[in-house]
Amino acid sequence: MSDNSEQYYFNFSFFKVDPKWRWMADLAKEESAKEVENIINNSGIMFRSYSNLGLRDDTDFLFWFAAKTIEEIQIVIEKLYKTVFGKYIIPSKTYLSCTRSSLYVQEQKAHGFLTGDEPKKHVIVYPFTKTREWYLLDKEKRQEIMDEHIGISKKYPQVVLNTTYSFGIHDQDFMLAFEVDDIRDFQNLIMELRESEVSKYVQNDIPMIVSVKKDIIPLIISLG
Repeated sequence: MSDNSEQYYFNFSFFKVDPKWRWMADLAKEESAKEVENIINNSGIMFRSYSNLGLRDDTDFLFWFAAKTIEEIQIVIEKLYKTVFGKYIIPSKTYLSCTRSSLYVQEQKAHGFLTGDEPKKHVIVYPFTKTREWYLLDKEKRQEIMDEHIGISKKYPQVVLNTTYSFGIHDQDFMLAFEVDDIRDFQNLIMELRESEVSKYVQNDIPMIVSVKKDIIPLIISLG
């Protein structure tokens, strides 16, 4: 699909569905789902769709985009809003980030999304910000702490990590998207990371959002 060395913007767009959508005829829902699928497939940008149905009260589904410019992302969302389905959705959370080289030479940069690997069953979207104290540490100390963090992550090769950066373009510092087939593997990883030193420097007031991989048409039809 793409050379992982290229620079991309990531957009995580979460939406709620208007309850009026559930009153539409099933045939109309299916036709609208096909309309959305056609627009996104012809957009020329990378894309995945996920369901949050029943997992959270603040979002029903996720569209995850990757593009070389933010304008390309805006164009496809503009076209989405002009569909029949688009009249029944409300954005609930939106995150913007971009790929870039890591400051920490050992950091794993799997970018499962960009390598074209088969998507895993789940993605956990985790926006986070490090505390001011982290940036006051000298570079050697930060590298030492990150080495511990990276060592723990390597124990869970079944968890694919997509790391992108939001400095200056959104409210948080980083966007992590963990792809995994078994949610418990991710939970075990996080529990172990919580015991590492780096956790002292992470603000914990931003949610982790569990999403289930689902193609566009079955996703839209499942929403009621």
